[in-house]
Amino acid sequence: MLTMVKRASLLHVLVIVACSPPAMHSNGQDLVPPEEPMIESTSEPARTGVLVMAHGAGPEWNGTVMEAVKPSMEILPTAVAFGMANPYTLRSGLDELREQGVTQVAVVRMFLSGESFLDQTEYLLGLSEERPQQFVLMGPAASDPGARIPLEHSMDIATHEQGILDSPYVGGIAVDRAAALGSDPSREAVLLIAHGMGDDGENDRVLALLHRAADQVTREGYADVEVATLREDWEEKRISAEAHIRGYVENQAGTNRVLVIPMRLSGFGPYADVLAGLEYHRGEGLLPHTDIGSWVVDTANEISCSTGWGPIKDTCRP
Repeated sequence: MLTMVKRASLLHVLVIVACSPPAMHSNGQDLVPPEEPMIESTSEPARTGVLVMAHGAGPEWNGTVMEAVKPSMEILPTAVAFGMANPYTLRSGLDELREQGVTQVAVVRMFLSGESFLDQTEYLLGLSEERPQQFVLMGPAASDPGARIPLEHSMDIATHEQGILDSPYVGGIAVDRAAALGSDPSREAVLLIAHGMGDDGENDRVLALLHRAADQVTREGYADVEVATLREDWEEKRISAEAHIRGYVENQAGTNRVLVIPMRLSGFGPYADVLAGLEYHRGEGLLPHTDIGSWVVDTANEISCSTGWGPIKDTCRP
């Protein structure tokens, strides 16, 4: 499901009417029919670009994101806005695209859960008039009242509601990560861990998507596959989540090699601290992996097709 807003009229038409009277036969009949008014377009055709939103961290973390967006950059103008729906980077990204002649922006939100910062993104970009109950703003933006005001722009903007975990690519990446760590699936257990959400309903939806990826890993013949969310930003809920994660690793380590796959965009996150003192083998996050680059292009294409802008690669799916 997509959300979008129309901000600008993209077509201006100039009509020129010929003023000379038509030529006449001697009998009074027209020699030629009157000329049709000439219509001349004075506007440039609409141009689509992509704005990729990603959490952002250190140079290495950000570098993996920039590598992932290269396939999109090869097709059409692409900018990246790091931060959790940060108005400063969103403004910079829109300006960068505008300078390249972009009038239509497909906003690809590179977050695991489609619900992450969705209300804040829609409000800041003018896709929704509903002000978020709570803004998530870091650094200078946290104390800037202007950071809570929708950005002014003259572009058509659309985005999506589903996250990376909704994509079928995730299961394949998890399979690749487990295969890189193991050698005998029949004697190995795989644990997929994600950040999780504070709201129980939202967290259950994340777990359901993790189970879908886990099903693909299970088909590879592993002795056991489990999923968990750490819910790391919610202290009370994190306590029970940590107990569950540590308990699973302890129980499996007696009979199987435990492979821990972080279902994060990049890095291992805080899981090393959570699993301190336990025996396990540490995997990589979703980046770097070529499938994330494919996901960015596919998502931008779906946005563009769904809004009637046309395909940015191949064709629009029926």
